[in-house]
Amino acid sequence: MTASAGSSASAVSAGPAGSSLDALLAEHADLELMLADPAVHADAANARKLGRRYAEIGPVVAAARELAAARDDQAAARELAAEDPAFAAEAEELTGRITALEARLADLLVPRDPHDGDDVVLEVKSGEGGEESALFAGDLVRMYLRYAERRGWKTEVLDAVESDLGGYKDITVSVRSRAADPDGVWSALKFEGGVHRVQRVPVTESQGRVHTSAAGVLVYPDTGEDAAVEIDENDLRIDVFRSSGHGGQSVNTTDSAVRITHLPTGIVVSCQNERSQLQNRARAMEVLRSRLQALAEEEAAAKASDQRRSQVRTVDRSERIRTYNFPENRISDHRVGYKAYNLSSVLDGDLDDVLAALAAADRAESVGR
Repeated sequence: MTASAGSSASAVSAGPAGSSLDALLAEHADLELMLADPAVHADAANARKLGRRYAEIGPVVAAARELAAARDDQAAARELAAEDPAFAAEAEELTGRITALEARLADLLVPRDPHDGDDVVLEVKSGEGGEESALFAGDLVRMYLRYAERRGWKTEVLDAVESDLGGYKDITVSVRSRAADPDGVWSALKFEGGVHRVQRVPVTESQGRVHTSAAGVLVYPDTGEDAAVEIDENDLRIDVFRSSGHGGQSVNTTDSAVRITHLPTGIVVSCQNERSQLQNRARAMEVLRSRLQALAEEEAAAKASDQRRSQVRTVDRSERIRTYNFPENRISDHRVGYKAYNLSSVLDGDLDDVLAALAAADRAESVGR
């Protein structure tokens, strides 16, 4: 006994969220038609955007159809119970299933972060602690790269300034999923922005004393050309320089790397990974648009609420969001009270548990609003 797809909306829309669910079901059907049109795929960027939205709505539609089918099955079982008592037991079993599906659908209908399916740009900067801070910044970068590898994401270093001992003073990394995914890179890494503190014996410490230093992480959606911001060319200062590789050695003989400064905000972005100056400029402009879009959204959120989540303002120890304690092999996230003694595996990219704790806390806060 199953419900048809056409009856799904009417069968599920009885609750207070019915109108929004009906709209999502209709949008899903429209997207399905658009994605089936070969002409849509002539614009790869637009097709990818539509595909992501389709994937984002998919779980809601699947849950709604499953709930509608279960309700229809229960109604039919109750009708047949008058003739065969066995159907009464089936109807009772379906009651528990319907309750679970209703809860699941309600959870899926909680407003999502509109950027959850987006790729991200991740910046890591050394802070207090000199070379030790730069080395820790390098550890954080490797942690994120290994986590991305576990998730099957594509990473690309757009710009990097190395320290003398092999860490990073400043590094910018693009992290992209390989397919449309409603739970994309941003949904996983959006809570990583802030100051990360490390407690350990630095390689430069001769007395074996534990030092504390910090590195800052800034993460924002890689909206690129989709960013709804206008940039006045007169507000930009564009510098070109020679791309360099590890140890400062030149990787080509032309000034192909590009640094763009947005004068009104002071935001500086650089890209030296592409082969030509034109490509580096185009990618740097995409990153700048993403930064400005994130800044505009953060300012709007600050005006709308006094519960603004801030990221890196100054890279000092007073604003820490997380501590990495090497002597105790402990990681602590101070925002949600998370603590675990598996630091070595976390730094090897096993971030699932700590990210899940942050996501659960955010979801609980969203439901309570």
